[in-house]
Amino acid sequence: MQKNILLILLLVFSSTLSAQQNKHFTLDELIPGGKDYYNYYPRIIEQFQWHGNELILINGDSVFKVNPANPSKKDFAFRLNEILKNSNDVKGTVSHVIFDREGNNNLIFHTSNGVGIYDLDDKQVISHIYFPESSDNRELSPNNMYMAYTKGNNLFITDRAGRETAVSSEENKGIVYGQSVHRDEFGIKGGIFWSPNSNKLAFYRMDETMVTDYPIVDISTRIATEKSIKYPMAGEKSHEVTIGVFDLQSGQTVYLKTGEPKDKFLTNVAWSPDEKSIYIAELNREQNHMKLNRYDAVTGNFDKTIFEETHPKYVEPENPVLFVRNNPNQFIWQSKRDGFNHLYLYDISGKLVKQLTSGDWEVTDVIGFDEKGQNLFFVSTNPSPIERHTYSVNLKKGNIKRHTTTSGMHNAAINPNVTVQVTENNSVSAIRNAAVSKSGRYLVSRYSANDNPGKVDFIDTKSEKVVTIASATNPFVDINMPSVELGTLKAADGTTDLYYRMIKPVNFDAGKKYPVAVYVYGGPHSQMVQNSWRYDSRGWETYMAQKGYIVFVMDNRGTTYRGRDFEDVIHRQLGVEEAKDQMRGVEFLKSLPYVDSDRMGIHGWSYGGFMTINMLLRYPDVFKVGVAGGPVIDWKYYEVMYGERYMDTPQENPDGYKESSLLNKAGRLKSRLLIIHGDEDPTVVMQHSLQFLKASINAGTHPDFFVYPGHGHNMMGRDRVHLHEHITRYFEDFNN
Repeated sequence: MQKNILLILLLVFSSTLSAQQNKHFTLDELIPGGKDYYNYYPRIIEQFQWHGNELILINGDSVFKVNPANPSKKDFAFRLNEILKNSNDVKGTVSHVIFDREGNNNLIFHTSNGVGIYDLDDKQVISHIYFPESSDNRELSPNNMYMAYTKGNNLFITDRAGRETAVSSEENKGIVYGQSVHRDEFGIKGGIFWSPNSNKLAFYRMDETMVTDYPIVDISTRIATEKSIKYPMAGEKSHEVTIGVFDLQSGQTVYLKTGEPKDKFLTNVAWSPDEKSIYIAELNREQNHMKLNRYDAVTGNFDKTIFEETHPKYVEPENPVLFVRNNPNQFIWQSKRDGFNHLYLYDISGKLVKQLTSGDWEVTDVIGFDEKGQNLFFVSTNPSPIERHTYSVNLKKGNIKRHTTTSGMHNAAINPNVTVQVTENNSVSAIRNAAVSKSGRYLVSRYSANDNPGKVDFIDTKSEKVVTIASATNPFVDINMPSVELGTLKAADGTTDLYYRMIKPVNFDAGKKYPVAVYVYGGPHSQMVQNSWRYDSRGWETYMAQKGYIVFVMDNRGTTYRGRDFEDVIHRQLGVEEAKDQMRGVEFLKSLPYVDSDRMGIHGWSYGGFMTINMLLRYPDVFKVGVAGGPVIDWKYYEVMYGERYMDTPQENPDGYKESSLLNKAGRLKSRLLIIHGDEDPTVVMQHSLQFLKASINAGTHPDFFVYPGHGHNMMGRDRVHLHEHITRYFEDFNN
């Protein structure tokens, strides 16, 4: 009897193990928005922040202190729900907290309806500012006493007592205060800029009245309604931006006298440590001439051009000046002037003190200074463009030291989803609760690699001792997974290496023939192939591989983190060189004996949607099927800032626009093509897809079209699962 029971248990265990090893994933388990997605997404549940030189660990509701001398040991400190225990005025639940990297014991905590300050010593809530009704773009002041925010097109400030001050009261909806401008290009992420000591508030004022209204239709109402947006297309009138400075004490606003032309770009706004000046990277509309200008924050008068940068193609400032800690007369500037993004040390007169970093690699992020301001920590692509590593540079000696040595993508923020405003001795605020301790002695690095779902290492930068203090669990353990391989190919120029990843089905057999799905993006500011978990492969790639496809992804020239020449080869001819490089990938695939070259498909979104159709039309005999999401069809329908940077205006570059347009190539379509678009897309407006459909009708070709009602440029939530099922069905229907 016992033997029979044991045999049954063994058979059940064996059957369960076999099923687990050969698991067939659903899209609900692989696509964000799927109900089971997080079951198979590697997560590090611990959050880390620096509180001075003490590391804080947050796990759920529990807060621990980690002793740097023994980082493997943690001591319980308190629970988040204790913050509101002694407060009768603040209701709700604490969602997350932000410790002060400088060591101040005033903790910032967030609830669903506001933000407050908690004294860690007295264990009391000092203040709580409720989020005003219908408010957006909320920014807490560095001293935690005020909150700036927008309601509609106007800007307001409230204090701890809930007293609201209107900074603007504009009735014309075409004039907008306190919001992001220039369509979020040039590193712009918002339109509110507190001064270091919270005495003044700088803000963007955007006049869009001269920009044509673009109709977006909302079909969710009983009778469809129009909710127009302002969309400045390439070569058309652009909006005009100014910068105001509101003085909290006087209640008065002055505007910086940035002068003509009015359609230039005012980017990378930064305060001086003494709050007397504002620095702006000003770019002409042609985007080939940048001036770093300084203005008097009291009068608004122009003070000085610190330096200028020019380039025959384009200049793209993306990071504001960063003042050196303890030295308000020097700042750090990031530039690609020598061909790669590097760090430069300037004094405020405009004299270049020294170039701090150099080489055929790029600085990708700046972490922050040590306490004395002697060393600056940063992240770069050295030694590999598909990895990130943390370094520090000594500002005086110029010595550079590497702090992370384990292969992978190391993140500059130890808690990437939480940002914090930090005043480093009246330096630039809004540096994150960064990976380095206040002293600079200790570093925390969050990273992953192809064979590492995620780890957090504690690093003593002096002794170089490394201790792993948190790890993600491999969600695919004991499951037969499609293999992910990394490789390089030569670009169409014959010399440049291009990185690719290839996903092969489970139980791959080199003696068989497999269909191929090429996934492509290919545009600026992108990198699809990295040495992160499973080489950064996506859930859809895994899904297609389990259906028997080989999936191929490659970063062509024109993508980023490889230097200026690698990126700007696409200038004035979008889609030309990128397509040549992607064809090198196709030729490589065709050379493989296990690839069925008669069953190749291609899919991409946004720029990748453009590239998908571009490839089908430039090489009409290669792919059997393609799915293009939110595709740019003709760059004259795209917005001013991005479009004119890479293509100039249609008036200046008519031949380039003609060559890049997909409209005049619609007659070349031989493959089955599905175009997908959100009907409320404010980024790549649906006019692109509709114009291509019209051109295809005129040319006698037959693309298919699918619309996601109520969605913008991307499908979110449960509809994202539906999207990928729809893409897969199209591949399956026409690539078999």
